This record gives sequence, C-alpha cells and structure tokens, in this order.
Amino acid sequence: MLEFIKQPWHWSVAGVFIGLTVPVLLIIGNKNFGISSSLRHICAACIPANIPFFKYNWRNEIWNLFFVFGVLFGGFLGTFGLANEADIQVAQSTIDDLRVFGVSDFKNLMPTDIFNFDNLFTLKGLFFFIIGGFLVGFGTRYAGGCTSGHSIMGLASLQWPSLVATIFFMLGGFAMTHLGLPIIFNLINK
Repeated sequence: MLEFIKQPWHWSVAGVFIGLTVPVLLIIGNKNFGISSSLRHICAACIPANIPFFKYNWRNEIWNLFFVFGVLFGGFLGTFGLANEADIQVAQSTIDDLRVFGVSDFKNLMPTDIFNFDNLFTLKGLFFFIIGGFLVGFGTRYAGGCTSGHSIMGLASLQWPSLVATIFFMLGGFAMTHLGLPIIFNLINK
C-alpha cells in the first residue's frame, strides 16, 4: 500500500480533492477558503497591537489556521515520509530555457541553483527571496486574496472580482516568465 501512495499520481487527483474542498466548506458552515488570510489570523492572534486591520474576532477563523497547519504537516509528511525516489520530471523545453540562464540542477522540485541558503545574501537571493516575497505579499493584499482564495473559492462561487484577479494572476505569471525572468537572470549572471 505504501508503494502505491509513494508513486507519482496524475495531477487531476489533486484537482478533484481541491475542487471538493469548496463545496465541503460551503456545506459545513459557509466558510471561505484562502491561504493568505491565515497570515492575518496569526498576526491578530499573536500581535496584541491596536491596529484596526487586526482588531476582529480571529477565533471565529481558527478552522483556517488548522487547515493551513494541516497543509504544512501534509507537505512535511509528503517530503520526508512519502517521498518518491525517482527524479523529478521537468519538460525538456523548460530545462532548455532554464539552462540558458545557468540553471542546471533539476533533481528537486525547486532548482538548487536558485533556491538554496548560500544564495540568500546574494543578488540572486535579493531578487528571488526578498523582492519576490515582497511582491507576492503586496499582490496578495492588493488583490484582496491569493490564488487559492480567488481562483479556487472565488471562481467556484461565481464572484466577478475573483475572475478578474485570476486573469491578472495568470497574465502576471506569463509576463514574469517570458519578460521579467530573462531580465533578472541577465542582471544576476553578469
């Protein structure tokens, strides 16, 4: 049974379970799903400041914190307990595109040429960790939610702002991949 669980599964299996999350949350209590809102709940619980954004009853949303900790635990369990020893499969066209920018290690989910602690205090780390992290956080706050909240929950409940946000998430991802990353890699590889 363990070998069956450890094998690579088709992406649609996760899609079905993610898709079923929305009706289950709506049926069990009209709950809205989103990962980024959990950071607000954690801050409201841990920082007793007099900031209006954090002054609400975060205890009503504690289920969301358990959900997020479950996601983290599931990721930890999947990485260390159910890891598949087979190499990660990356499309050859993606490998070819990234090799042009000096990325050569494709054994892990995230290329260690970019994502490792040695790069943290380098120009590469500045772009990928600091600036990238700030832009993700700023964009999430500016859009009023993250991709899970808008693209999963919002679209499933037919919310017009979520459709607009999802379209712009996708456009931003395409623009960054095809326009931004070549510029960034050219800057950091000089």
